[in-house]
Amino acid sequence: MTNAFHSITVERATEAYVLSRGKARFLSIAKAIRAIRTLMPTCKASDRQLEEMLAAASIVHGVAVAFDKTTSDSVAPQLHS
Repeated sequence: MTNAFHSITVERATEAYVLSRGKARFLSIAKAIRAIRTLMPTCKASDRQLEEMLAAASIVHGVAVAFDKTTSDSVAPQLHS
């Protein structure tokens, strides 16, 4: 018996996360990035790159997005649908 694990790409992880949040009122970028970093601790994508991938997948699937990741300039979170 052989155990085969397929490697998951960061793009597929972001897509899967967005799809898992489809019934929620909105997707929190901050929570999504934390979840992806937990799932993929060696992910080399920057937070900004993850944010862009998550936002793009959210648009495709019609999921509202809360850009609630804190930044160095302390910009207030925004909700977009």
